[in-house]
Amino acid sequence: METTYVMVKPDGVQRGLVGEIIGRFEQKGLKLVGLKAMVPSEEIARAHYAVHSERPFFPGLIKFVTSGPVVCMAWAGRDAISVARNLIGPTNGREAAPGTIRGDYGMDIGYNMIHGSDAPETAEFELGLWFPEGVMDWNQTISQWFYE
Repeated sequence: METTYVMVKPDGVQRGLVGEIIGRFEQKGLKLVGLKAMVPSEEIARAHYAVHSERPFFPGLIKFVTSGPVVCMAWAGRDAISVARNLIGPTNGREAAPGTIRGDYGMDIGYNMIHGSDAPETAEFELGLWFPEGVMDWNQTISQWFYE
């Protein structure tokens, strides 16, 4: 089992898609082990997107992600990182397949509603950044119907 970080960005929150997005992860069989809403500080946004700090779009990205509330989530399950990435779809919503979150709701690269960790090391870093208090560990009794 692994745990991954997923964030509904300000555009997804503003568009009222939080419930729909949470529902997709729940229906897939992932277990929600962390959830909070916040307006990110510039400091946390810069730390989160540090890998892009030398890119020309970095200042706009920081301005965007700090422009309103985000919903921070931690999801656990078998291969949670790749499962979440498949649910999310490619960065550009116009190129994402129907059935993915970005494919169903996205039209742009910048306003793409959602972020998901791309690797175990990234997930560990992002979960520590956004959930310094840690995440929950609880017994999801329905999980017996998701895994053999």
